[in-house]
Amino acid sequence: MLRKQGMKPSMPRFDIIGQLGSLRRYARSLTRDSTDAEDLVHDALVRAYERRSTFRSGGNLRAWLLSIVHNTFIDKMRSRRSEAARVEQAGYLADGSTPAPQEHSVRLAQVREAFFSLPEEQRSALHLVAIEGLSYSQAAEASGVPLGTLMSRIGRARAALREMEEPAKAKNHLRIVGGPS
Repeated sequence: MLRKQGMKPSMPRFDIIGQLGSLRRYARSLTRDSTDAEDLVHDALVRAYERRSTFRSGGNLRAWLLSIVHNTFIDKMRSRRSEAARVEQAGYLADGSTPAPQEHSVRLAQVREAFFSLPEEQRSALHLVAIEGLSYSQAAEASGVPLGTLMSRIGRARAALREMEEPAKAKNHLRIVGGPS
């Protein structure tokens, strides 16, 4: 079909408005839910638009669109089944794990509290090296301080944590009241 003399033929019109009723009915029949059906039609129309170049000129647009709705539905069902299987498998793995004993949880909270009680520059230096795994020179560069300053901060932070550790060890020992001291 030529619009004006000398112009290229236009692409066949990709008009799906007249097909929406059929698409919605078929989607509702597949999903058994109006909201899911609307989502399915939407996803199928996006696919159809993205792949409109694969539609054969002179082909049956309705049949092509219905097959896209069907294939989109099948893909969604497979995806849901796969996700459900992964969630179920994760549930089995979670059931097999055991929570950390309470003493470890308490100890971790104590270490965290001690770490956060450090001065900001010591905490920052120790974090970059011990947690982020940077080398001393990389951490010094990231902090914008000389290497010696960074090393000094880390040394002071570790010493402060060791000092906090000594009293914690003494507190963790139980004493029997009324028994031998």
